[in-house]
Order: sequence, then structure tokens, then C-alpha cells
Amino acid sequence: TTALLLLLLLVSFSQSEESLCRRRGEPEIPQLSKDGDIMLGGIFYFHSSWRNQQNPYTHKPPPLECISLNFREFQFAQAMLYAIEEINNSTELLPGVSLGYHVYDTCGSVVKSIKVALALINGNDNVPSLSDEACTRPVQVQAIVGESSSSPSTAVATAIGPFHIPLISHFATCACLSDKSKYPSFSRTIPSDYYQSRALAHLVKHFGWTWVGAIRTNDDYGNNGMATFTETAQQLGICLEYSVAFFRTDPTEKIQKIIDIIKASTSKTIVAFLSHRDMEVLMRESAFQNLIGYQWIGSESWIFDSQIAALDKHHILDGAIGFSIPKAQVSGLRHFMLNVRPLNSSNNGLFKELWEALFSCNFKQSQSEKIQRECTGHEDLTGVENGFTDMSLMPIFNNVYKGVYAVAHALHDILRCNKTCSTSVTLDPLTILQQIRKTHFKTREGDEMYLNENGDPPAKYQIINWHPKENGSVDFVNVGLYDASLPAGNELKFQNVSFIWAQNSKQVPVSVCSEKCLPGTHKVLQRGKPVCCYDCMRCAEGEMSNITDSTTCLRCPPESWSNERRDACVKKEAEFLSYEEIMGILLTTTSLFGTCLTAAVAFIFFRYRNTPLVRANNSELSFLLLFSLTLCFLCSLTFIGRPSEWSCMLRHTAFGITFVLCISCVLGKTMVVLMAFKATLPGSHIRKVFGPTQQRLNVLGFTLIQVIICILWLTISPPFPSQNLKEFKDKIILECSVGSAVGFWSVLGYIGLLAILCFVFAFLARKLPDNFNEAKFITFSMLIFCTVWITFIPAYVSSPGKLSVAVEIFAILASSFSLLICIFIPKCYIMLLKPERNTKKNMMRKGTQTILRTK
Repeated sequence: TTALLLLLLLVSFSQSEESLCRRRGEPEIPQLSKDGDIMLGGIFYFHSSWRNQQNPYTHKPPPLECISLNFREFQFAQAMLYAIEEINNSTELLPGVSLGYHVYDTCGSVVKSIKVALALINGNDNVPSLSDEACTRPVQVQAIVGESSSSPSTAVATAIGPFHIPLISHFATCACLSDKSKYPSFSRTIPSDYYQSRALAHLVKHFGWTWVGAIRTNDDYGNNGMATFTETAQQLGICLEYSVAFFRTDPTEKIQKIIDIIKASTSKTIVAFLSHRDMEVLMRESAFQNLIGYQWIGSESWIFDSQIAALDKHHILDGAIGFSIPKAQVSGLRHFMLNVRPLNSSNNGLFKELWEALFSCNFKQSQSEKIQRECTGHEDLTGVENGFTDMSLMPIFNNVYKGVYAVAHALHDILRCNKTCSTSVTLDPLTILQQIRKTHFKTREGDEMYLNENGDPPAKYQIINWHPKENGSVDFVNVGLYDASLPAGNELKFQNVSFIWAQNSKQVPVSVCSEKCLPGTHKVLQRGKPVCCYDCMRCAEGEMSNITDSTTCLRCPPESWSNERRDACVKKEAEFLSYEEIMGILLTTTSLFGTCLTAAVAFIFFRYRNTPLVRANNSELSFLLLFSLTLCFLCSLTFIGRPSEWSCMLRHTAFGITFVLCISCVLGKTMVVLMAFKATLPGSHIRKVFGPTQQRLNVLGFTLIQVIICILWLTISPPFPSQNLKEFKDKIILECSVGSAVGFWSVLGYIGLLAILCFVFAFLARKLPDNFNEAKFITFSMLIFCTVWITFIPAYVSSPGKLSVAVEIFAILASSFSLLICIFIPKCYIMLLKPERNTKKNMMRKGTQTILRTK
């Protein structure tokens, strides 16, 4: 019974415990707060770090002890408060509705950022340690402004995303935050790093820096931003010699190692995707190791930061270039910031700390503290120059300002405000979030504000160039604009402003792994190295490259050839045997000489036509042979000159017909000599069978056969001019293609057949009596003729270009001269120099004696 009673008491006590709301842990107290009808939250890190404490894990860890006061975050918070005050004093926006705020300090800790975000939602600062109130309550703030960095923003957005509490950041640029599946409640008034990273890559490409180093913050901001930059850089042909990451809390040895990597590198351009706090750490170490002579390209986090410029005492960053948020102005914000008073603040602990840092004073004078004077709280900020009074970050202040106004406009639409706002509308975080994404308004300064479906504003950046001044300060000069909304390739726009580069140079620095390959060469990658490292190889013959840094050489068209520099294709020189060149002149002269010599012989024969010598050697065939020889000499001229359709057809057919005519006449003379001897025998009737008429018919018949062959050749597949592109690489051989090979070889074969037949008949008649001794000369001439044409074939095949034509002309002339000289010159010698031998008596005497001896 006792045990049962104790069990009942335990259950009863347990149920009573569950009905109570217990607070777990210590409450988070806001550093700045003000009541209002609608509450907004703010998350900033007024302190950049915290004091490290040993945790033995034997008792509850103490709260973070924040150190390193951060003036910049004070400015961001003041911009938020100014916007809220301006809205509360406005009669047009949220009339009759006041906005309040709770602003927390996270000390730069991601863990504390999550903790204060949950505190803003739960409002646990007002809940006693044990309360009879229900634990389930509506959210305490309708939206949160912050964080200033990407990593804390991702953590906070993850924590509050399921509750649809809008989180509007003014300086968290990580592209990862645009993923609404992971961070559904996140929005921002600063463009995503997706655009900035791509813009940095295009900026680097614009100035020809293909070999660069990269340094990034080892957090979501740096890692995601550099990943996008690296991807875009690879697409643009930019190579990273090194890519290193660090965080401001890393040991000094790691920072020194990064400096050593930079010094050992060959690239002269450094892309620094760093937060301003990490850049400060790197700058101090760079100054200590005298790291100068490098061109820095910066992200928006530090490129427009006057504090970074003030730290650059050694002018390491002179000439730095990068992207910043476009300039903006918020009227009255400077006056609001400089008018802050610690004693007027509702929670003046934080502002007293700020005041003591600004004026190096203390509100409670102590002998142990080395403070020059005691603070009054009424000191004037107007003449003070430090990080808090510096208004160079006005574009970021404007982002905070626009973020607050985006929430106000969303609330104004939800509450259906006109002259007054409806109080019957229940505010729902999801509704507010959706309305913020739909807002589209202009600030008092005319700055347009709207967000896309990912909660990002349009991406526009100013291009900033650091111009050092004589007094040691830096002038941030706007040298251009990047607008991601413009068509691809036109996003970058530069102003007509001179640039200052590293070490105050006026010349754009060079940062390449390999020098540019000039036209006429192409890139050959170096083994084991990135694509930006290559050797320049000269293009091969017949190839060319006419652009700088060509990856390949283009082969010239068949009718063209590369020039000496290999940077252009020039039309190949057309080569043919012309009348203007020496060889053409010599062959033409020889041809004309042969023609004239043949004409002279014909004249001599005509003059002495009635002499026994001419009459005994068949004068009719002799004159026909001289005529054909004249045509043979002249037909060689058709082979000289630029080939054309008519010349190609004429040269081969004229050659074939004239030579057949010539050999037919020689064959006729040979047969005449042979038959003449046979006719002297008793009872011979050969003279009747092979008389003058039959001789003419034989010559005509033999020639007609060649004419028929030529007609068939010209009809079926005639010769035509062609371009020989294979014989020479740099020349075009203009030649005549034979068309039908059968027709061509039929013409030559027929000539060869007649020549062999003629040689055989002449050889048989070589030992006839002296008065018929013409057969000996015919035999010798035909021997030369056949020898010339037999040697012609290999010489023709092996001769390149126009030399083959010259060989063919030489064969025609040589064979023609052999016939002319061997057959006619001895007779001319007798007629001109030995006329006593040109008598009928002399010829008859010698012939009779010879015949008798033969009998």
C-alpha cells in the first residue's frame, strides 16, 4: 500500500512538473532593444572574437567573454536603427504602427548566432526560470536583419528556416544561400557571389591574366565563391597556379606558409576572395615579409574597405582592382551615427564600451588603469576620424537600410495600410516572407529595390581601382561597371579612366605561365602542367595560324600554301613552261630553227628538183616529208605556254598526226628503195604494184588511221587542262591531262608501230647499191628516232612539273632533227658542195657496177 501511494504521488508530481514551462540555460539579453507594435530582430557581431577559456568539462561552461570591438558592426546596427526610426516617424509607411527591435551581439561565433536567433524567436529573455505560462507561444519577432557573414547566415537560416522567419542579410554573399530548398527563409540585399565570382573571372580574362594564384577564406563565403571563380576561370582558359585557404584564427605558421607559396610562385596576380578580417591578418603578415610586386584582385568584402587601406602602410595593395557594391547615399544617416550618446541609450553598457574605445577614456577613473582621462559621455564625434566615423561603407549601410524597408513595405501591404493599418490582420511569418519577395519599391534616394525568386537582388558591381595618394592614403577610383543583366560578353563596361597597377605602374602587369604564341605558331601543352603552360611550335609546311595563341594550325586549301612566316595561306605559284623563261625561249628558238632549217632544205630540194639526186630519191615523198617535219617542229610550240582546252587537244593530236605523216613518208621512201631494187630483177612487176599512186595512198591510209584514232579520242574523252597539286607542295603544276588513257596510248602505240616497221624495212635495205644508199641514212635516223622515244618514257615519268613537258618537246625536236639531218643533209651536201656527183651518169655508173657485182 505504501509503495502504491508513493507511485501515485510521483506521477502526480510529474504531471504538475510537465504543466510548468522551464527555461533551459541562461537567458540571452539583447544589447540594444526598443519596444514596438511589431518587433524586428538584429544579429551583429559588435565584437570580432572572444577570449579563449579552458573548459575542464566538470562544470557548466561560462558565457563567452567578447573582445575586439568592431566599429563596422556598430555602424550596421546604427543603420538598422536609423531606418526603424525613420519608418516610425513616417506618415506614409505603416501609419500608426511602431516598429521595435532586439539587437544581439554574437561575438563572431556561429554557435552564439544560432542561440540568439532562437532567443529572438522564443523571446526567452522575458521568461522566468519557472513559469506557469504555456511554452508554445507565437514568434516574438516578425523578421531578422543580419548576419554580416555567410557562415553564420547559413547556420541561422538553417535553424529558423522551418519556422519561415524571414532573415534578411546585408553582407552575406555566399551563392549557397540562394538554394531555397536548404534556406527557404533567407533573403538579402547584396548580390550573390555567383555573379561576383564569375565577374572576377571575366575581369581577370579581360586583362590577359591566365596564370594566377588564389587565396580564400576557409568558410562558406570563401570556399563557395572561389569554387565558382575556379569553374568559370577554367571555362575562360585561366589556370590557377595555387589555391590556398586559411581562417583568421589559424596559427601564424600557416599564414607564413601561404606567403612562402606566393613568393615561390611565378604568377604575378593574386585573386583574394577574403573577408575583411582575414584580409587584415594576411596584410599584417605580408607587410612583415615584404610581399610586394603582386597585382591583387579583391572581392567586395575588402576592396572598398578604408580600414584595409589604412593598414597597408607598405603599399602592398597599391593598384588593387576588384568589385564593390555600387555607391549609395542614405540622407541623414551620418548625422544619426555621429549624434549617438551613450548616456541617452536605453541600454548604455555597449555604447559606453564604444565610447571608451573611441575617445580612449573611462567612465570610472581608476588608478590601476592607464587611462588619460575620464569619459563624460558628451564628447563630440564630429572631428574624430576612426572606423566608426568613416562613412566609406555607405553602400553596405544602404543594404541594411533597404532590408528594413523591405520588411516595412511587406508589412504595409499585409496590414492593408492606407491612412491607417488594419489591426485585425494576424501576422504570419510565411506570409511576411512571401510578401518580402514580392516587394518592389524605391528609396528616398531613388535606389530601386526588388528581389528575385531566390531572394537575391539584381547583380551590379562597380569596378574599383586603388590609386595611392601622396599623403599615403588611398583613393578608391571607379573605373567601370559590371551588370549581370546585360547580354553575355557585354557585362563589363570600363570608363575612360587611367588605371594604376602594382607598384604604381601604368602598364598592365603580365601574369602568364607561357608567353603568347604569335601567328605562325601553335600551342603544345607541357607534359604534367596545366593547359596555360605550353610551348610555341612553328606550324608545319602547308599549315598556318593567323591568330595569337592558336591551339592548332589550319591546313591551307589545296590550291594554297603557307608563307614563310606560316601566318597566312598564299595562292600557290602556277608553274608551266612559258615563253618568257629561259628554257621556253631555248626550246622555242630550237623549234623555229628546225622549222627554218627544214624550209631551207625544202628550198634547196626545190631548186635542185630536176637533178638526178632529187629525182632518184622520190621527190614527191621528199617534199611531203619536209612538210611533215615542218609541222613536227611547229607542233612542239603547242606544248609551250599556259595550258588551255584548245592547246591541250591540239598539242597531242597535232603531235600524233604530224608524226604519223612524217613516219608514213619515211616508210614510203624505205619501201620505194626496197621495191626499186626488187624491180631491177628480171620479170619483176613490183614497180607497177608500188607506183606513185600506191605510195600516196599508203601515206594517206596510214595518216587517216591516226586521224580516226584522234577523232575518237577527242569525242570520247579529250585531253583537258588540269592542276597537279601533288607534284610540288608549294606549286601548282598546270598541265594537260590526257583524258582517255586508251586514246593517248593508242596514238603513241600507232606511232611506235610505224616507227618499228619503218626501221625494219630500212634495216633490210641497208646493203642496197650506192645510188639507193638512202636506206642507210633512214636506218640510222630511225635508230635515233626509236632510241629517243624509248629513253623518253622513263625521263618523262621521272621529270617533275614543267620539266616533263620540256622532255617531251626535246623528244619531238630530237627525233625531228634526226630525220632531217640523217635523210636530207647528206643530199644537200652533194647538191651544194659536190655538184659533180649529182649527175645521171655518175649515178647510173655506180648503180650498174653494183648491180653486176650483185648478180
